[in-house]
This record gives sequence, structure tokens and C-alpha cells, in this order.
Amino acid sequence: MKKALSKTIVFAIALCALALPPAHAEIRILASPGGEVGPFLKLFDRVRESGERVVIDGPCLSACTLVLDVVPSDRICVTRRAVLGFHAARSVDRRGRMYAEPEASEVVLQAYPEAVRGWILRRGGLSSRLLLLRGRELAAIYPRCR
Repeated sequence: MKKALSKTIVFAIALCALALPPAHAEIRILASPGGEVGPFLKLFDRVRESGERVVIDGPCLSACTLVLDVVPSDRICVTRRAVLGFHAARSVDRRGRMYAEPEASEVVLQAYPEAVRGWILRRGGLSSRLLLLRGRELAAIYPRCR
């Protein structure tokens, strides 16, 4: 009898936990060098769907900056340590050599919010050179985290 009652209580607690609305936590980006685009898009899709806020609290480079396209701007904030790093899209061939992907670079550029896109274009656009958005310029586009 006790065992059946314990199972019922555990089941009831689990059911209540599922019925509670999800807590709105935050995702904190402390240091991301970027990487392949696909995993970042999947991650940021899940973040967007969760309703979580994104705190950029360190370097967010390359593919990490796709957070700006996927997560709504009103759910992104930056700290004084935040740095966004942008460059042109590139791929690696079978021999391990990198090559430019101009069409992909244009798609990515157009996906960024207008203020970010304008900042990139004023600096010559996406190229192999890493453009770093930080400090006051970044705080003019995204709010400081509270």
C-alpha cells in the first residue's frame, strides 16, 4: 500500500511540474569562437522558442552572431565585456582549404538587424577581415543588461 501511494505521489508531483509554466531563464554567451552554422541555428531556434533572454557577456564571433537574426532583439542584451565579431562566410574543401562563399555572405548580411547591417556596411562589408562591434557602438544598438 505504501509503495503504491509513493508512486501516486511521485506521479502527481511530476504531473504538476509539467503543468507549471516554464521559468524564463537566460542564456549567457561568455566566449564563443563560432563554428559551423547549422548547430548555432538549431540552438538559437530552441532559445527563441523557449522565450529565454540572451545575455552576451564576452566574445560572440562568427556563427555565434547569428543569434542576432534568430532571437528577437528585445530579448538580447549586452554587458561591457560583449564583443560581436563578423566576417564573410567561408567553407572548407576536401583538401582542408578555405574558400569564400559570397552568396552565403550576402544572405547572412541581409539577415542581420538593420542597425547591425548598417554598421557592417559602413566598415566595408563582410570580408575575410574580422570586424569587431563592441563598447559604445554595440550599446547604441543593444541595451546593456540589467
